[in-house]
Formats: sequence, structure tokens, C-alpha cells
Amino acid sequence: MAQAGQSKGFAPKEAPKLNPPKNTPISLSHLAKCDGNSPSYPIYVAIMGTVFDVSGNTAYAPEGAYHIFAGKDASRALALSSLKPEDCRPDWEDLAAKEKQVLNDWFTFFSKRYNIVGQVRR
Repeated sequence: MAQAGQSKGFAPKEAPKLNPPKNTPISLSHLAKCDGNSPSYPIYVAIMGTVFDVSGNTAYAPEGAYHIFAGKDASRALALSSLKPEDCRPDWEDLAAKEKQVLNDWFTFFSKRYNIVGQVRR
């Protein structure tokens, strides 16, 4: 998995029109339903508790390369640049500074591309 921001910063080639960030509480059970397996739900990925709507990107759909992140807070996996299912979990505070920086880079990458639709309610 390539790390975010390795080329020319974090901005996409064409900046999408993003909505103002929402602070809607989203339960873990609702987040889990937003994994792309039901057309009744959008596809969400959470990073450090912030939920992004990635529905428009087929990479997060069921056959996509990053589907492993869909419907989860994938903070640890993103920080570790891992596609392992066991790493797709929200705990990241114990990681080394370098990995925390990678996670922050991913957060910046997502925030420039996807709408923030809420916060995970634990």
C-alpha cells in the first residue's frame, strides 16, 4: 500500500467539492453496516474516530483493493500501511511517532477527498 502524500503533497489532481464537516454521532454498529455490502447504506471509513464517506471510490467497494477498511475505524492499519484484517482497528495511541505521522498523513489525505459525515460514538 502506498503511503499518502508521497507525491506533490496531499491535494487531489482536481479538488472535489466537499460539504462542511458533520459532527453526527455514528455508532460502531451503524459504521459496520456501511461496508459496501448493502446498497441501502453508504460506504464509510473512520480514521481516529472521524467518519469519511468513501462511497464514490470503488477501491472501498466489496471487490476493491481497500474494502478491508470499509465499515471500520481503520486507524491502526493505515498507520502501519497494513491490509491485514487484524490491524483494522481503532487503537493507535500506542504506536511510534513515525507511525502516528503516517496516520496523520492519511487523515489529511482523506480530508481533502471525502466528506466527513460524523464521529464514531464509543
